[in-house]
Amino acid sequence: MAREVDPRKQRKALRKLRQAAALSEQGLGPPLSDWEVEFLAELEARIETYGSAFADPEKGNHDEPLSALQTQKLKEIDRKARGKSRSGFKRKPPQSRTSVRQLDEDVQAEEKPPAPPADRNTKLKLVENNQPPPTITETKSQRTRPKLKLIKTDPEA
Repeated sequence: MAREVDPRKQRKALRKLRQAAALSEQGLGPPLSDWEVEFLAELEARIETYGSAFADPEKGNHDEPLSALQTQKLKEIDRKARGKSRSGFKRKPPQSRTSVRQLDEDVQAEEKPPAPPADRNTKLKLVENNQPPPTITETKSQRTRPKLKLIKTDPEA
């Protein structure tokens, strides 16, 4: 049961199939697997016999000789035969970590005095060049905190 497909599209598909097979024989890229060689041969035989390599109209355009997935796989085989890498996302190689401890960093860190903890209630003041900066005790005494008072109420009221 041959389907009416444009002969130019049939010739174009056959030319792509034969070109991919010829490129794989040249050995530019990695050799094709047995499945890929068989896939190319079966597609070529179906197109020559039936005019199309698929029968289900949901799998591709009815006017095309190859389905959408067959066209995609043919492009992958063609890229592989040409020796070009696959496109798309690639995994990053793991970064090598050094297992050597840097002692210089530890010594420098110990020499520096630890920074005082940041107090969120600290108020900043403008200090003139000749005035000494206020000490921590002065700023703590200036702060006032609200106090919580509990008031007992009558539950009946």
